[in-house]
Amino acid sequence: MVVKVLGQPSYACPRRVILALLEKEIEHEIVIVDGKVGQDKGPEYLKLQPFGLYPTIQDGDLTLFESRAIIRYYAEKYRNQGTDLLGKTLEERALIEQWVEVESQNLNPPLMQLVIQILVYPAFGRASDPKVIEESEEKVAKVLDIYEEKLSKTKYLAGDSFTLADLTHLPLTYYLLEPLKKPYLVRDRKHVSAWWDDITSRPSWKKSVELYPFPF
Repeated sequence: MVVKVLGQPSYACPRRVILALLEKEIEHEIVIVDGKVGQDKGPEYLKLQPFGLYPTIQDGDLTLFESRAIIRYYAEKYRNQGTDLLGKTLEERALIEQWVEVESQNLNPPLMQLVIQILVYPAFGRASDPKVIEESEEKVAKVLDIYEEKLSKTKYLAGDSFTLADLTHLPLTYYLLEPLKKPYLVRDRKHVSAWWDDITSRPSWKKSVELYPFPF
């Protein structure tokens, strides 16, 4: 059965799911939910995702939302298909989960603030807050300093193989280098820069960008 991915595939969280599906070689189709006309807050979508956010997947009788929960689900369900994204041992899995949580709790919040302040607010005629931008950039830099130290010891965040720990970073970190015009946050860190070049060379990333160009 073909997996349905509901949302806007060019946005970061749906793209995270699409990347996992591509890595796991899972057949899927995109069902556009257009927030510009309020479909994400419409009654039909809210039945599936009560918070009105992207993405949601439908897989047979299963409806699931929250992108990181979805990628964990498919990495486990199709463990023996496509790229191994979960590691071979319980210890490897624990390290992967650790870095997925680091991305979610430490990097994503300030990075999302930069996206909102620099890209989203101006697009809707709203003024940005320079102080929030400055503080958010400082927080991102501190997280990436920790990554630089970690990546000086291992090729990828959770070890020597590409896993969910790396994949989950792709959609939003991209904004630093292109739309946000802050590539120095990545490029001034030798090991972070090499890691970024490596993970963005993967066919899944290239295909997702080709199929679903970024909105900014």
